[in-house]
Amino acid sequence: MKGLKDLRVLFVGTAASGSASKGRLKALERLGLDGIWSIDLSEYLPVVSLLDKICLRTQIGPKIARFNREILNVARLNRINVLFSDKALSLSPAALHKLRGMDVFTIDYLIDNPFGPRNDPGFRLFKKALPAFDLHAVQRQSSVKDFKDHGGREVVTTLVGYDRDLHFPSPIPLTDKDRTRNVSFIGSPYDNRAEFFTSLCHQNVLLDISGPRSRWEKALAPEIMKAIFRQGELVGNAYREGIWKSKINLCFVTKSNMDEVAQRSYEITAAAAFMLAERTPRHLELFKEDEEAIFFSSFEECLAKIRQYLPDEAARNRVAAAGHARTTSSGYDHDSILRKILTKAIELMAQNKQLPCDSQAQRVTHTFSAP
Repeated sequence: MKGLKDLRVLFVGTAASGSASKGRLKALERLGLDGIWSIDLSEYLPVVSLLDKICLRTQIGPKIARFNREILNVARLNRINVLFSDKALSLSPAALHKLRGMDVFTIDYLIDNPFGPRNDPGFRLFKKALPAFDLHAVQRQSSVKDFKDHGGREVVTTLVGYDRDLHFPSPIPLTDKDRTRNVSFIGSPYDNRAEFFTSLCHQNVLLDISGPRSRWEKALAPEIMKAIFRQGELVGNAYREGIWKSKINLCFVTKSNMDEVAQRSYEITAAAAFMLAERTPRHLELFKEDEEAIFFSSFEECLAKIRQYLPDEAARNRVAAAGHARTTSSGYDHDSILRKILTKAIELMAQNKQLPCDSQAQRVTHTFSAP
């Protein structure tokens, strides 16, 4: 039976500095594999022109074909035995079938929702290629059924996790004198967030909102935008420092994507910062309420929790420290998550369960239990 040290992995994802995909690639490099090769989607499939944007949405054109040829060439030349796709939506069914013929086990890691009500663009080719993957790792229970219904062979649930090289506590202990952001949110105006923040602003809550400026300008009234928007998008180190400098980090779950937890849920707590998040069953599994994180289910409850905790620095520090301890001890990091996924892949490879491309045999779903 193969072990991690026998795996020769081709990682396909976005290698931009500070991106979650880059963090997962670095985590793979720490797992003691036989070898790792990577293809950066931003280099092979850049989005710098209108034609590129059309290509991204339709997933057709010469760049897509060239990308799939390069995948096969790299796999063949380097005796790859595992392909790890980190939202590589341009992989074609034909390329995946050829990889299977080369004894390459193919893993799809996708934290977005190709079947969600938000109807994100760019999933046309992926939906066709979905049955050709050997293993899918998805973050929400609803995706398990969706992927099975669309031909998924093996589907496991996984966490989104955090990058331990990027999300960590401040090396210098901080106090509220160092925290220049009050009630803070760093992200995009999905769902009803703009209306939520507008209502908080009308209640005289001191807000500090950062994210894509053009999207927030469209979502907020000009006077609200002027009052609460700060700095624009924060990525990488600037994002972590924004979390550090926030007295309260608000965390919302994207309902339009049917999410059960937010990526920043792990990142805020890994950074040893205070988190006030929407209450969901998954959040309650991951963190002890009122000890490791604070939750709310309505605007009124959120406002009450803000008024309770904003003036209580000691309580916020206790919750932040407990949340950090839970996150770092429970395997919420990329390294632990990828080790589980690859261990599952090794198990399936040993069982030789790869089905013929046209097989209608019953498919099996495995689910990782929460750490």
